[in-house]
Amino acid sequence: MKTLFLTNEYPPHIYGGAGVHVDYLSRELAKLMEVEVRCFGDQQSLGTNPEVRGFELATSAFTCPPRLQSVFGAVQRCLDFNTLNITADLVHCHTWYSHFGGILAKLNYGIPLVITVHSLEPLRPWKREQLGGGYDFTVWLEKTALEMADAVIAVSNGTKADLERLFQIKPERLHVIYNGIDLDEYRPTDATNALVRHGIDPARHYLLFVGRITRQKGIIHLVRAVQFMDPDFQIVLCAGAPDTPEIAAEMKAAVGEAQAKRSGIIWIDEMVDKETVHQLYAQAAVFCCPSIYEPFGIINLEAMACETAVVASAVGGIKEVVVDGETGFLVPVEQMMESPFEPIDPEKFERDLAARVNELMADPELQRKFGRAGRRRAEGKFGWAAIAQETKRLYASLLKSPGR
Repeated sequence: MKTLFLTNEYPPHIYGGAGVHVDYLSRELAKLMEVEVRCFGDQQSLGTNPEVRGFELATSAFTCPPRLQSVFGAVQRCLDFNTLNITADLVHCHTWYSHFGGILAKLNYGIPLVITVHSLEPLRPWKREQLGGGYDFTVWLEKTALEMADAVIAVSNGTKADLERLFQIKPERLHVIYNGIDLDEYRPTDATNALVRHGIDPARHYLLFVGRITRQKGIIHLVRAVQFMDPDFQIVLCAGAPDTPEIAAEMKAAVGEAQAKRSGIIWIDEMVDKETVHQLYAQAAVFCCPSIYEPFGIINLEAMACETAVVASAVGGIKEVVVDGETGFLVPVEQMMESPFEPIDPEKFERDLAARVNELMADPELQRKFGRAGRRRAEGKFGWAAIAQETKRLYASLLKSPGR
């Protein structure tokens, strides 16, 4: 059995949770079968398992509006994915960027199409800021691909419920397979050199955020919540890769305003390497995930594996990762189901978030209790080896189906 992964992100070009998922799952599956990865970029590792081919794109001749370049660029690379002969038994797509490639592979090569859902376009209306009219295309493309796929994998039961509500997918084609965590890579560590390099005082407790600067991650709400937080701990915002110039400017203004009122706010405005983020997780007193939309929330799992207590918003798949009162605190977010663009009452959410952060930051023993419980939960439920086995079983069931 051979599987072909189609993806935007693949190491070393990773900026989000979907890329992390593809990285680890492809390597774990390669222990069980032949894996080929076709991705956006200059990566190339031929004759290996997984075998990796990156597809670059020249946009110098594009005269379409800048917002549409990523849309048409994705379609062009999906064509390129398919003009190179496909020898896999099935194709497995990750994020809308690769969906057109999966459709072409299914129809032209006659192989089953599997899609893992890392997020859903109808629940990310802020993407219109980034893509303009291209957002309408991505909504259509995602719907078309999901409803014709042979198997759709939701990374949480919350995501499965969203899929059932928003799309016409046959129940027998819809499956839940969680994201995972590399428990050897994400673990407690005493190393602090990365903290010092970024101006963090290892002797002082700090609250940590890790993620992209995007509406989905709720980073602006966290920065606005700082005004309600106690002043005796550091706040580390490891936040880069803004979706748009507009949200980049909004983030800069919000952080500047917070820093003018409170000391100890450190903004690392770049995407850092794995060792740095590992140290940031492991040395943090509390990790905060203020997402307003999150199908799974792998960052919470990474923090938990490092024995770090979590304060997170009670949305989507986060509720299946973080156990309220056991591995951290969950903060309710009242929002409209059809368009979770903003909390209905942003200030209430920000005050509630700050209150839980203050409570946990003031209680080192509770931090340790939550941290130990978080590590146990990560070990017991989210190992990549088990997730790869589930995925392999799903593949096998598709290939044994009538007509295959």
